[in-house]
Amino acid sequence: MKLICIGRNYTDHIKELENEKPTDPVVFIKSDNAILLKKQPFFIPDFSNDVHHEVEVLVKITKLGKHIDKKFAHKYYDQIGLGIDFTARDVQKQLKDKGLPWEKAKSFDGAAVIGKWVDKSEFSDVNNLNFRLEKNSSVVQTANTSLMLWKIDEIVEYVSKYFTLKIGDVIFTGTPAGVGRVVANDKLKGFLEDRELFSITVK
Repeated sequence: MKLICIGRNYTDHIKELENEKPTDPVVFIKSDNAILLKKQPFFIPDFSNDVHHEVEVLVKITKLGKHIDKKFAHKYYDQIGLGIDFTARDVQKQLKDKGLPWEKAKSFDGAAVIGKWVDKSEFSDVNNLNFRLEKNSSVVQTANTSLMLWKIDEIVEYVSKYFTLKIGDVIFTGTPAGVGRVVANDKLKGFLEDRELFSITVK
């Protein structure tokens, strides 16, 4: 399986990091070693002093597809989830400043939290979902999928031009504003429409 991640998909987050608004989705890949094992804490890697949380709505692919038209994209997933794209921000900045790839900052061991999955039929509209991240019981990130620059079906269409989507692949659809540093003993909880989908401890 592969983790396909979309960057800069919320305007407020683009402004937050002072990035340029893209004309096409920003796409990068996390390898499967990045998946944080269930019931395991997240360990801050020793090569970074500035790891940030980025909460994101997730989509699990359930059907093999290539060059998928947006009007058919909804047939290629039936579960929605929530997760975290952990980012070593200091490492990422060093790499970006040199024009180098981001993998060391994005795809290190444990850098991808994948919470519980919910059947999309339980939601009336996947493009109108509230979600939030709480850190130590305080809300630090909150948004609605209606605020995405590229909606879920548009993302499926776009990424399938470049990568064959396979059963079990997971798409991270982008993070809203509020990203921030995590430190040891932080407690992170993610909620999708008030359903708690993950709870992890930082070590």
